[in-house]
Amino acid sequence: MEKLTHTDLLDAGVHFGHLRKKWNPKMLPYIFMEKKGIHLIDLNKTIEATEAAAAALRSIARSGKKILFVATKKQAKSIVVDAATRVNMPFVTERWLGGMLTNFSTIRKSIKKMQSIEKMMNDGTFENITKKERLQLERERAKLEKVLGGIAQLGRLPAAIYMVDITHEHIALAEAKRLNIPTFGMVDTNSDPTTVDFAIPANDDATKSISIITNYLTNAMVEGLGERKKDKDVAAEGGDEGEDSHEGKGTFAEVEEGGEGEKKKGPRGAGSRGVGNKPGGGNRAGGVGGSRGGTGTGASRPTGAGGGNRTRK
Repeated sequence: MEKLTHTDLLDAGVHFGHLRKKWNPKMLPYIFMEKKGIHLIDLNKTIEATEAAAAALRSIARSGKKILFVATKKQAKSIVVDAATRVNMPFVTERWLGGMLTNFSTIRKSIKKMQSIEKMMNDGTFENITKKERLQLERERAKLEKVLGGIAQLGRLPAAIYMVDITHEHIALAEAKRLNIPTFGMVDTNSDPTTVDFAIPANDDATKSISIITNYLTNAMVEGLGERKKDKDVAAEGGDEGEDSHEGKGTFAEVEEGGEGEKKKGPRGAGSRGVGNKPGGGNRAGGVGGSRGGTGTGASRPTGAGGGNRTRK
C-alpha cells in the first residue's frame, strides 16, 4: 500500500481547518499555523495518525470482525458507501437512529421485519393480499431500507467505528464510548480529539480530503482481509497434508480389533485352564459340569456351591 505524501494531502486540502474563532483549544498540538484567520493543520501529525489508524484497522479486518462506517454529512455519503461496499462492511449514511448500538436488539427486530417484507415480495405472498396492504408494506420496507439497509447484515455489535466528522456524529460517538467500542475519526480544528481513540487531524468538510483519508484506511482493510484469506488457505493446506500423512495406517480401534482377533485364535480347552486362569484346574471348571461345581450347576452338589467328589480324610 502506497504511503501518503505531503503533496497528495496538500492537493486534497487536508490541511485547511476552521476559522480561529471556531477552534477547539484541545486541537492545539495538531495546528501548524494560522493564516488569514484560518488554522492550518500540521500534515506530519496527519500522516502519523493516519498510519496508526490504518494499522489498527488492518488488524481488526484480519481478525474477521466488522467495522462500522458512519457519515451522515452530504459530501461524505457516496464516498463512505463506496468504501464500505468495497470491503463488505456495514455503514450508516442517512440518519443515526438513537440507540442503534446501545439498543441493538430492537434494531435487529426492525431489520428482521424489513427482511420478512422482502421475502414476501419474492415468494409471491404479495399476490394474495390487497393493493392497500401491499402499498403499506412497500412504503414501510422503503423507509426501513433507507435507514437500516447498510447494517442489514450486521448480526452483532461492530468491533470498531469509523466516523468522518466526530462533532456531527456525536450520538454515535457517545454510544460507542458507552459500549467501549474503539473509535476512529477525522477531527477538524473545531473538534475535541480526546473523545476518540484514533484521532486523524484533517479537513472533514472537503470531498477530496474525506476521500483520500477514507480510501487510505479502506486499502488497509483490504490488505487485512487479504492476509486473512491467505491464513485460511495455509491452514486448509496444512489440514490436507495432515490427512495424507495418516493414510495407510490403521486407527487405534482397528489395531485393537486385530489384536483381539489374534488372541481369539486357538480356543481354550475346558479341561486345561479354568475360568480363573489357574494352572492345573482341570477339574475346576466354572461352567456346567466338572467334578467341582462353580457358579453353574455342579456335578455332585445340586446347589453348585461346593465340591462333589471330595471326601474328608
